[in-house]
Amino acid sequence: MTQKILATRYIKVDPLHPDPSVIQASGDILAQGGLVAFPTETVYGLGANALDGRAVMRIFEVKGRPSDNPMIVHVADLDQVKDLVESLSSSAQELMQAFWPGPLTLVLPAGGVVPPEVTAGLPSVAIRMPGHAVALALIRAAGSPVAAPSANLSGRPSPTVAAHVMQDLNGRIDMILDGGPAGVGVESTVLDLTGPVPTILRPGGVTPEALTGILGKVMVDPAALSSLQAAKPRSPGMKYTHYAPRAPLLLLEGDPRAIAAKIREIATEYRSKGKQVGILAYSDGEDYAGTGQVVLAGQRSKPETVAAGLYAALRRFNDLEVDYILAEGLPESGVGLAVMNRLRKAAGGRILHVVDQDADNLDKMHDE
Repeated sequence: MTQKILATRYIKVDPLHPDPSVIQASGDILAQGGLVAFPTETVYGLGANALDGRAVMRIFEVKGRPSDNPMIVHVADLDQVKDLVESLSSSAQELMQAFWPGPLTLVLPAGGVVPPEVTAGLPSVAIRMPGHAVALALIRAAGSPVAAPSANLSGRPSPTVAAHVMQDLNGRIDMILDGGPAGVGVESTVLDLTGPVPTILRPGGVTPEALTGILGKVMVDPAALSSLQAAKPRSPGMKYTHYAPRAPLLLLEGDPRAIAAKIREIATEYRSKGKQVGILAYSDGEDYAGTGQVVLAGQRSKPETVAAGLYAALRRFNDLEVDYILAEGLPESGVGLAVMNRLRKAAGGRILHVVDQDADNLDKMHDE
């Protein structure tokens, strides 16, 4: 069991113009092998010096993260990238020019300076330049690239505000920088450039459509479209059940009207058994008032708002102490693909495909 730190320093910073003295103190912690949680435009990250294998191992210990799950290395400039990779293709340079700083992670051939703790022993390394002033300033102050998965206990919904980090990691890490809410709300898109065809390993804030506009052809890994688990993950988010609230979540996909009818049917069944039911819905969708504990996660017609509110909504169900969660699916265009990836992982295989009023067995939920 990880030994707890006596006190985690919690400091609010201006998200656009952070106090240089606070940033330098945070960078010094990283340089000395410590852990700092910090805001990015996607979610809050838990950072360690990416070139210090021992510091990176502390992240695994603190989060309870399996050691075969590789991490993303965050950089503040292109010079840092050149030190981390064996080679840099013209496609990679085009993508960096188009989307960095921003929510795009590139998987590239790893250079010799990258510790195996970061890559989980893979010959590739995942790199991104975050689009957040606090994150960029911290990386510069640390004097090295920063390895940083999401700043939560492994398996829980990722943190989009500093309060979520405090809930999970207070007393376990050295410092938390509170730079306000994350804007995108889901982790970065991970694009593998080590194969013959660029492949999305994890959907995120940069859409397949946007990537196709630069590259011409992009594939999506099958594991990103389902709740399948990769035998050996090539990036974060591919193997394990992620982003899950405490209560079992059933994801309903298909026709929106049929989904609404099925949610009411299932909710009525569970309530008749004295169970508390949570419903993940959208402000421009069905009105489930009186059906269960309803939590809205943005607008169905604007999937970027759902992405921004998804993790906070999943954490809200923990506060409500529901027994089961019923979640509406979304179309998979644009950022909707990233939202559905996270919901499928949160469901852990509990997915119900609804067409009109077709019945389906609910054994997976009943067995919980």
